[in-house]
Amino acid sequence: MQIKKELQKNKQAMQEAFRDCGDIIMREFRIRGGEGTLFLAYTDNIVNGDAIQNFIMTNVMARCEMQGTEGLLQSLMEEVIAIGELTKITTMEEVFDAVLLGDTVLLMDGDDFALQASTKHFPTRGVNQAETEVVVQGPKDAFTELMSVNVVLTRRRIRDTRLKVKRKKVGRRSKTDVALLYMEDLVRPELLQKIERQVDCLDLDHLPDSGYAEQLLEKRQYSPFPQLQMTERPDKTSSALLEGRVALLPDNTPYAILLPATLNTFFQAAEDYYDRWEIMSFIRLIRFVAAFLTVTLPGLYIAFAVYHPELLPTALALKVAATRETIPLSVIGEVLIMEIAFELLREGGIRLPSPVSSTIGIVGGIIIGSAAVDAGIVSPTVVIVSALTGICSFVIPNVSIVSGLRISKYVVIFFAAVFGLFGVWAALLLLLAHLASLTSYGIPYLYPFCSSSVNDDMDWEDSIFRLPLSEMKRRPIFTRPDVRRRKEEE
Repeated sequence: MQIKKELQKNKQAMQEAFRDCGDIIMREFRIRGGEGTLFLAYTDNIVNGDAIQNFIMTNVMARCEMQGTEGLLQSLMEEVIAIGELTKITTMEEVFDAVLLGDTVLLMDGDDFALQASTKHFPTRGVNQAETEVVVQGPKDAFTELMSVNVVLTRRRIRDTRLKVKRKKVGRRSKTDVALLYMEDLVRPELLQKIERQVDCLDLDHLPDSGYAEQLLEKRQYSPFPQLQMTERPDKTSSALLEGRVALLPDNTPYAILLPATLNTFFQAAEDYYDRWEIMSFIRLIRFVAAFLTVTLPGLYIAFAVYHPELLPTALALKVAATRETIPLSVIGEVLIMEIAFELLREGGIRLPSPVSSTIGIVGGIIIGSAAVDAGIVSPTVVIVSALTGICSFVIPNVSIVSGLRISKYVVIFFAAVFGLFGVWAALLLLLAHLASLTSYGIPYLYPFCSSSVNDDMDWEDSIFRLPLSEMKRRPIFTRPDVRRRKEEE
């Protein structure tokens, strides 16, 4: 609906749209020296009241004298209102969106447009330390729930005019602001176009968190493994942008979405590049081993204890058998009880307040494990296996990939319970086949462990092991082919 030249009709439209909205402030006052009326509207508590008072209302009342209504609103825009971001809007839908966004809208008799003054001042927390991606050495700042702050935290690290920011709105009702960040000279044009098209086609009422966007943008939504990477760290986001990837920063969430992503990227932590390459390569190898043990350890224990005890050393087999003499449950029942108990402790620790959660997790695990062994419900070996499996899952730096591994663990347990050691390998083969079938915007999920020759096998330098920074001369496969050279060969 277009803005009318008659202010009374515009007022009626706004009053109808904002009926029973007690936080919408509408004020009408006359311009000095005439009969013209200026109408002002904004949403209380999300605007900068000082800016409205000092730079709009005071200036209009003190400096403006009406000499007829013709072009007065244009004159206010050019000469009177001292707001940096001041734009014209021509439809009532734009007026409604501007008011709900935290801007101030001014309408006047005789003009078929309105002025939108940027007066946003959302309540938000400050820049805090990262909580889910903690590092010992490196920057400590993390994203906040305010998208504009997150963009600033990223641009602070990349002071390059080729860092582009495209703003979009997602959600039919929420109209959530979303920023699309990319390096103009590094990103693949076809990748950027596909991502933009997908974001524009997101069809939902409300986008409350980046997790919504992640699920809707993934190609294989029934896979337990994430095909997009989420991070709360600005340094990790800026590094991804310099590799030719695209970052999606929705408003109201402290997490960015990095696209595309491969399995290898989920095992990379920001701290990997802030310390010496020898120790970081060793730690990264430990992460891959921990991921393998997270998936296979309970299943291997079932296979060896039930189907293939002859494969164990004699002393160990006799020890395991001795600890199970008085256990009334089967090996499979023991493992499932301890795994589910560990999952309950993990979830309970997440929901409790931080000072209590760590204590409950440690004490609860010790008490439950000791009590279960003393009661003769489970054997000590199963407690050790479950505890070691849980510790291995904590080593992996990305929560999303850990969730996929946790689900895969139960698939391996089921196959091991039915088919023994053969079932373990069959489950691992199915898991590998599933991972091989996944892609992220055209890039194989298992890259560079497959198809690495596409980039002359250069991506192995930052995979299971990390080479010294001086040897990492090329950008990864995400970058455009003609700009993959990071530094010249010596």
